[in-house]
Amino acid sequence: MLTVDLVTARRRGDTLQLRKIDARTRVRAQELSETYLGMARSHLGEAREILVAGLDSVHVSPREKKLADGLKKLVLDRCVFEMSSPVEPSEIRLKLFRRASRSRALLSAADGFDRDEVIQAVAKELSLEPQQIERFVFADLRDSHRLESFKEIDPEGLVALYERSLRQAVLLKASKVIIALSDTNLTSYRPLFRRMKFLRLMHTVKRDPSGGFRVAIDGPFSLFSSVTKYGLKLAMLLPVLEEHAHAWRLEATLLWGKDRTRLSFTVEAPKRRSQTRHEEPDPAGLPDELVAFIDKFEKLGSSWQVEQNDAILDLPGIGLCIPDLVFMQPLSGEKAYFEVMGYWSRDAVWKRVELVEAGLAQRVIFAVSSRLRVSEDVLPERCPSSLYVYKGVMSPRRVLDRLEKR
Repeated sequence: MLTVDLVTARRRGDTLQLRKIDARTRVRAQELSETYLGMARSHLGEAREILVAGLDSVHVSPREKKLADGLKKLVLDRCVFEMSSPVEPSEIRLKLFRRASRSRALLSAADGFDRDEVIQAVAKELSLEPQQIERFVFADLRDSHRLESFKEIDPEGLVALYERSLRQAVLLKASKVIIALSDTNLTSYRPLFRRMKFLRLMHTVKRDPSGGFRVAIDGPFSLFSSVTKYGLKLAMLLPVLEEHAHAWRLEATLLWGKDRTRLSFTVEAPKRRSQTRHEEPDPAGLPDELVAFIDKFEKLGSSWQVEQNDAILDLPGIGLCIPDLVFMQPLSGEKAYFEVMGYWSRDAVWKRVELVEAGLAQRVIFAVSSRLRVSEDVLPERCPSSLYVYKGVMSPRRVLDRLEKR
């Protein structure tokens, strides 16, 4: 993905607009893409610094520099570089240093230092060839890592990826994102909602008066910490939105530039969806902590079965809730849902409380981190749902106790 410094945009009043890629620029972008991709393929097995030097050697005009730098970054992002050395480079350096120190100590004033003799001696000690010592002595440095593999893409696909990456980079500076989904079929958005849960994006979903849905997502600059990490997760939602939503409009509030000027930024669904997918998002599974939770819960040997949830709980006029897990009793058919809110905000927890108090009929256990300073007593026992406040790691045993408590 691109970084903000590679974005070419202009301010128009209180809005930010990306510079459009015209037909001439698109042709040039595809030419550069073809050249850069060809270099990546031809440099398999070579050091990173050699590939980078080759990419940088391609002539571009000053006006094309940001475009070229962006395409080069996307190409390098598709490369897998690894250290390649039969012996730890640090061990090679240590032996060379010690051997050179001993050799210098034995030199007379008239003698000269024999570099080749030191290298040959260390090569023999490590069962390597002298030229291998030269090659591997700094193999652990980033620029010396070798290109092991490259994820293929065609030039047209790389340019399309570049355009999407520009929009993703802008979202790194968002404080709030509103997505208007025009499709009235709620179940068609399951992949999108599941990805939001997997990425741990703090969000609310409500029905829109027009019949669609309105998704409000807190941006990275609404947080006090982990801004970069959260921003990357928000940016990762864009390709999923493009893939699984037909008609949508995204409006982001940005804090742009060094002075963090408040600007708005809009992205709309393409008028025509491409028949060729250049990048297909991975299906969202469950976060590692929930996978571990399920494993530990099943080892308790209870009568409850647990699996990833697909249901969307809808309370018309109030909002929607998409839990992470569903617990089931095979014989009675009883169900209870489970939503983890450890990474959310206090405001989001209160919105869930309001949802329950407004009449959410389904039974939901909301797992809330103790750092949010919310008491389990905010939901009285008469409510079908409950809060489970945990510190550190969620306890399957305590969740089972709540399930058994009817």
